[in-house]
Amino acid sequence: MKSGRKWVINMFMGQFLHNIDEKGRIIIPSKLREQLSNAVVVTRGFDKCITLYSTEGWEKFQTSLLTLPNTMQDARKHIRVLVGSASSQEFDKQGRINLPINLIKEAGINKECVIVGLLDHIEIWAKEAWDSYYEEASSSLEDVAEKLSFVGK
Repeated sequence: MKSGRKWVINMFMGQFLHNIDEKGRIIIPSKLREQLSNAVVVTRGFDKCITLYSTEGWEKFQTSLLTLPNTMQDARKHIRVLVGSASSQEFDKQGRINLPINLIKEAGINKECVIVGLLDHIEIWAKEAWDSYYEEASSSLEDVAEKLSFVGK
């Protein structure tokens, strides 16, 4: 434990270029898959991507959603969109999962995509969207790091 925070059990990291097939299946890289059980939860992500959680990670995420006040309209919207678009998926023998067509369309994925490990979850991006996002985020990395250095202090 460091700075009052618990270490994340699953540590997903790295970028992997893959293709989605015509049936909406995608291979999750073995380096990421090793840390997952036979099933995962996929849902709409932020910034036009698909988010993938381990079953344990999804349970933790759901718990955080339950702390939001259901009397607030924004909280209800947030929960409805994220939970309403969630889907449990099992890996096949080739290490593939099916991505729901609505999530594929919302993320703008045609064929090429980038799978990104982000500590406690995984994101799946359309390659063009990821390249654009990464370039912009990289160009302001130092400024963002400086601003974030004051968060939580």
